[in-house]
Amino acid sequence: MKSLSFQPFPNFETDRLFLRRMNTADLEAIFALKSSPEVTAFQDRPLHRDTTETAAYMDKMNAGIDSNASIFWVLALKETDECIGTVCLWNFSNEGDRADLGYELLPAFQGAGYMREAVERVLDYGFGALSLQAIDGVTHRDNASSVRVLEKLDFHLNSDFVDGDEIMYTIKKRS
Repeated sequence: MKSLSFQPFPNFETDRLFLRRMNTADLEAIFALKSSPEVTAFQDRPLHRDTTETAAYMDKMNAGIDSNASIFWVLALKETDECIGTVCLWNFSNEGDRADLGYELLPAFQGAGYMREAVERVLDYGFGALSLQAIDGVTHRDNASSVRVLEKLDFHLNSDFVDGDEIMYTIKKRS
């Protein structure tokens, strides 16, 4: 297996966003994501009931970074450093050449191109610095917003993946 390292943590900047490591100041925004029925409508996870659950989740995500098992960024507005969502690469293949993409965005910021902007930067990192050959995005077939993000970024429906209502889109590294 290829060795991955997320130290030092790779912070990024886009036109409107900072992609940075999650910190304690993000607790309320992460709780808003994890307790929002709209954000989690297509996820098979219970809503967070309080910030104690969210703090444990944040610790788990940061531990994944520290152990080089996954990489998780907060999407923060450049103007205010306000956390509006998250994006991650996780579930790396044993060979280290493939990973899953995950993302969430607060409803007030959906439809404005923020996620596309963030994912474009994460794809550059995944295919460049990490030398991934493919990145997969698994979503619910009825999650039109998520499907739209993936399709706009040239992910293609992976017809080999069938898992109930979940569908997988894949993008491969271009030579």
